[in-house]
Amino acid sequence: MTSPAFAPLPELATSLLPHALGPVDDGAHDLSHLQRVWANVRRIAREDGGDLHVLLAATLLHDCVAVEKNSPLRAQASRLSAEKASALLQQLDWPDAKIAAVVHAIEAHSFSAAIEANTLEAKILQDADRLDALGALGVARTFSVGGRLNRALYDPHDPQAEHRDYDDSRFTLDHFHTKLLHLAEGFQTITGARLAQVRHARLKRFLDELIDEIGG
Repeated sequence: MTSPAFAPLPELATSLLPHALGPVDDGAHDLSHLQRVWANVRRIAREDGGDLHVLLAATLLHDCVAVEKNSPLRAQASRLSAEKASALLQQLDWPDAKIAAVVHAIEAHSFSAAIEANTLEAKILQDADRLDALGALGVARTFSVGGRLNRALYDPHDPQAEHRDYDDSRFTLDHFHTKLLHLAEGFQTITGARLAQVRHARLKRFLDELIDEIGG
């Protein structure tokens, strides 16, 4: 069975999907996330170019090693996924240059890894993945992760952290300030940056409305 959600390369997707997701039950990093990231990749690539084979392999395998958000190994997650992807693509007889391109794109996509994206494909994957952390989807994914890790929605005594440091390991709302509201500043492609501004505005609107509803 082919994977039409990953057109125009469904056969490649079918060969890689069994290796794409780790065993962790994470609704923010599941098959639907891969489908959305690929849709973002295609949208950017239509205007900016890029090797679709490299992009699809990097999209499908960018989270193939699951590392929990609160794990001390979190900053190494993209490198671990890149290593697994490299071994898999070698088994599939991919050319070394293509494997290297996939590996770099995977390594550089992660916000926490802080690796500079030096190729067009790496820039596209980074932008496509970060788009999924913005807008309404970003809100949904953030609270999904927060609930799974038993984090409070916000600090009832100081929801906007006016008299304390932000702590997104305890309060999900703080994650907007420690990460999400800064994502739109770092987009690498013209198309991705344009889409990011739209989603950033949605994210900011949600935050303003939430603060208003909790009496902030």
